[in-house]
Amino acid sequence: MISRLRGVPAGRTPEGLVLDVGGVGYLVAATPGVLRRVDGPGEVTVETYLHVREDTLQLYGFADLDERDLFVRLLGVSGIGPKVALAVVSSGSSAELRRAIALGDPARFQVIPGIGKKTAERIVLELKGAIAETIAPEPSDATPPDLVAREALVELGYSLLEAERALAAVDPELSPEERVREALRTAA
Repeated sequence: MISRLRGVPAGRTPEGLVLDVGGVGYLVAATPGVLRRVDGPGEVTVETYLHVREDTLQLYGFADLDERDLFVRLLGVSGIGPKVALAVVSSGSSAELRRAIALGDPARFQVIPGIGKKTAERIVLELKGAIAETIAPEPSDATPPDLVAREALVELGYSLLEAERALAAVDPELSPEERVREALRTAA
Protein backbone atom coordinates (compact mmCIF):
# COMPACT_ATOMS: atom_id res chain seq x y z
CA MET A 1 0.00 0.00 0.00
CA ILE A 2 1.27 3.47 -0.88
CA SER A 3 0.02 5.75 1.89
CA ARG A 4 2.06 8.91 1.38
CA LEU A 5 4.11 10.55 -1.35
CA ARG A 6 6.50 13.49 -1.10
CA GLY A 7 7.67 15.05 -4.30
CA VAL A 8 7.60 17.94 -6.74
CA PRO A 9 4.47 18.65 -8.80
CA ALA A 10 5.34 17.87 -12.42
CA GLY A 11 2.04 18.78 -14.07
CA ARG A 12 -1.67 18.21 -14.26
CA THR A 13 -3.77 16.09 -16.57
CA PRO A 14 -7.54 15.63 -16.80
CA GLU A 15 -7.03 12.52 -14.64
CA GLY A 16 -5.15 14.33 -11.87
CA LEU A 17 -1.84 15.60 -10.60
CA VAL A 18 1.53 14.20 -11.66
CA LEU A 19 3.89 14.10 -8.68
CA ASP A 20 7.59 13.51 -9.39
CA VAL A 21 9.05 11.38 -6.60
CA GLY A 22 12.70 10.55 -7.16
CA GLY A 23 12.36 10.69 -10.92
CA VAL A 24 9.16 8.62 -11.07
CA GLY A 25 5.94 10.43 -12.01
CA TYR A 26 2.92 9.24 -10.04
CA LEU A 27 -0.53 10.12 -11.37
CA VAL A 28 -2.74 11.01 -8.40
CA ALA A 29 -6.47 11.82 -8.54
CA ALA A 30 -6.45 14.56 -5.89
CA THR A 31 -8.84 16.62 -3.78
CA PRO A 32 -9.02 20.41 -4.19
CA GLY A 33 -7.05 20.75 -0.93
CA VAL A 34 -4.08 19.00 -2.52
CA LEU A 35 -4.38 20.95 -5.75
CA ARG A 36 -4.30 24.26 -3.84
CA ARG A 37 -1.11 23.20 -2.06
CA VAL A 38 0.71 22.22 -5.24
CA ASP A 39 0.28 25.66 -6.79
CA GLY A 40 3.24 26.85 -4.72
CA PRO A 41 6.87 26.03 -5.43
CA GLY A 42 8.79 23.12 -3.96
CA GLU A 43 8.01 19.72 -2.56
CA VAL A 44 4.61 18.69 -1.26
CA THR A 45 3.48 15.75 0.81
CA VAL A 46 0.28 14.03 -0.23
CA GLU A 47 -1.55 11.41 1.83
CA THR A 48 -2.61 8.68 -0.60
CA TYR A 49 -4.82 5.67 -0.99
CA LEU A 50 -4.04 2.99 -3.58
CA HIS A 51 -7.24 1.53 -5.01
CA VAL A 52 -6.61 -1.89 -6.53
CA ARG A 53 -8.88 -3.52 -9.08
CA GLU A 54 -8.12 -6.49 -11.27
CA ASP A 55 -7.53 -4.24 -14.29
CA THR A 56 -6.01 -1.09 -12.76
CA LEU A 57 -4.17 0.54 -9.88
CA GLN A 58 -5.26 4.11 -9.08
CA LEU A 59 -3.74 6.50 -6.55
CA TYR A 60 -6.01 9.00 -4.79
CA GLY A 61 -4.46 11.98 -2.99
CA PHE A 62 -5.59 13.89 0.08
CA ALA A 63 -4.49 17.03 1.89
CA ASP A 64 -4.51 15.31 5.30
CA LEU A 65 -5.26 12.09 7.13
CA ASP A 66 -8.84 13.18 7.92
CA GLU A 67 -9.67 13.42 4.21
CA ARG A 68 -8.16 10.01 3.56
CA ASP A 69 -9.97 8.44 6.52
CA LEU A 70 -13.32 9.80 5.34
CA PHE A 71 -12.59 8.54 1.79
CA VAL A 72 -11.84 5.03 3.10
CA ARG A 73 -15.02 5.04 5.22
CA LEU A 74 -17.04 6.10 2.17
CA LEU A 75 -15.62 3.18 0.18
CA GLY A 76 -17.22 0.92 2.78
CA VAL A 77 -20.70 2.24 1.93
CA SER A 78 -22.48 -0.07 -0.48
CA GLY A 79 -22.70 1.41 -3.96
CA ILE A 80 -19.89 3.96 -3.41
CA GLY A 81 -16.80 3.59 -5.55
CA PRO A 82 -13.59 5.62 -5.43
CA LYS A 83 -14.70 8.29 -7.92
CA VAL A 84 -17.89 9.06 -5.99
CA ALA A 85 -16.01 8.90 -2.66
CA LEU A 86 -13.47 11.40 -4.03
CA ALA A 87 -16.31 13.68 -5.18
CA VAL A 88 -17.80 13.59 -1.67
CA VAL A 89 -14.49 14.31 0.05
CA SER A 90 -13.82 17.11 -2.47
CA SER A 91 -17.17 18.78 -1.78
CA GLY A 92 -16.23 20.33 1.56
CA SER A 93 -14.03 20.15 4.62
CA SER A 94 -13.77 16.82 6.42
CA ALA A 95 -15.22 18.38 9.57
CA GLU A 96 -18.24 19.74 7.66
CA LEU A 97 -18.91 16.40 5.96
CA ARG A 98 -18.54 14.43 9.19
CA ARG A 99 -20.91 16.86 10.94
CA ALA A 100 -23.51 16.40 8.17
CA ILE A 101 -23.28 12.63 8.57
CA ALA A 102 -23.50 12.78 12.38
CA LEU A 103 -26.52 15.10 12.18
CA GLY A 104 -28.27 12.88 9.65
CA ASP A 105 -28.30 15.49 6.86
CA PRO A 106 -28.55 13.57 3.54
CA ALA A 107 -29.49 16.77 1.68
CA ARG A 108 -25.85 17.89 2.08
CA PHE A 109 -24.77 14.97 -0.09
CA GLN A 110 -27.54 15.16 -2.70
CA VAL A 111 -25.99 18.30 -4.19
CA ILE A 112 -22.87 16.34 -5.18
CA PRO A 113 -22.87 15.14 -8.80
CA GLY A 114 -23.37 11.38 -8.97
CA ILE A 115 -25.25 11.15 -5.67
CA GLY A 116 -29.00 10.80 -5.58
CA LYS A 117 -31.39 10.73 -2.68
CA LYS A 118 -31.00 7.01 -1.93
CA THR A 119 -27.20 7.10 -2.04
CA ALA A 120 -27.12 10.19 0.19
CA GLU A 121 -29.39 8.49 2.70
CA ARG A 122 -27.23 5.36 2.56
CA ILE A 123 -24.09 7.41 3.31
CA VAL A 124 -25.72 8.91 6.39
CA LEU A 125 -27.28 5.64 7.53
CA GLU A 126 -24.16 3.50 7.15
CA LEU A 127 -21.65 6.01 8.54
CA LYS A 128 -23.62 7.90 11.19
CA GLY A 129 -22.67 5.69 14.14
CA ALA A 130 -18.96 5.52 13.35
CA ILE A 131 -18.66 9.21 12.45
CA ALA A 132 -20.67 10.47 15.44
CA GLU A 133 -18.09 8.90 17.76
CA THR A 134 -15.24 10.86 16.14
CA ILE A 135 -16.66 14.38 16.46
CA ALA A 136 -17.43 16.53 19.47
CA PRO A 137 -21.13 16.59 20.30
CA GLU A 138 -23.03 19.81 19.75
CA PRO A 139 -25.69 21.06 22.13
CA SER A 140 -28.99 19.39 21.21
CA ASP A 141 -30.84 22.69 20.81
CA ALA A 142 -28.22 24.28 18.55
CA THR A 143 -28.39 24.15 14.76
CA PRO A 144 -24.99 23.76 13.05
CA PRO A 145 -23.79 27.03 11.46
CA ASP A 146 -23.41 25.41 8.01
CA LEU A 147 -27.05 24.37 8.01
CA VAL A 148 -28.16 27.82 9.23
CA ALA A 149 -26.36 29.55 6.35
CA ARG A 150 -27.58 27.03 3.78
CA GLU A 151 -31.19 27.24 4.95
CA ALA A 152 -31.04 31.05 4.91
CA LEU A 153 -29.98 31.03 1.25
CA VAL A 154 -32.71 28.51 0.41
CA GLU A 155 -35.26 30.79 2.09
CA LEU A 156 -33.96 33.62 -0.11
CA GLY A 157 -34.77 31.59 -3.23
CA TYR A 158 -31.58 29.61 -3.88
CA SER A 159 -31.88 25.94 -4.74
CA LEU A 160 -30.07 23.56 -2.39
CA LEU A 161 -27.33 23.07 -4.99
CA GLU A 162 -26.93 26.82 -5.59
CA ALA A 163 -26.74 27.45 -1.83
CA GLU A 164 -24.05 24.77 -1.38
CA ARG A 165 -22.00 26.16 -4.26
CA ALA A 166 -22.32 29.74 -3.02
CA LEU A 167 -21.23 28.75 0.51
CA ALA A 168 -18.35 26.63 -0.78
CA ALA A 169 -16.74 29.82 -2.12
CA VAL A 170 -17.02 31.58 1.26
CA ASP A 171 -14.69 31.32 4.27
CA PRO A 172 -16.18 28.58 6.53
CA GLU A 173 -14.79 30.29 9.65
CA LEU A 174 -17.23 33.21 9.31
CA SER A 175 -20.47 33.31 11.27
CA PRO A 176 -23.59 32.06 9.43
CA GLU A 177 -24.82 35.63 8.92
CA GLU A 178 -21.48 36.75 7.48
CA ARG A 179 -21.33 33.67 5.23
CA VAL A 180 -24.78 34.45 3.83
CA ARG A 181 -23.86 38.11 3.24
CA GLU A 182 -20.61 37.13 1.54
CA ALA A 183 -22.37 34.49 -0.62
CA LEU A 184 -24.96 37.05 -1.70
CA ARG A 185 -22.26 39.62 -2.45
CA THR A 186 -20.22 37.25 -4.63
CA ALA A 187 -23.32 36.05 -6.47
CA ALA A 188 -24.37 39.59 -7.37
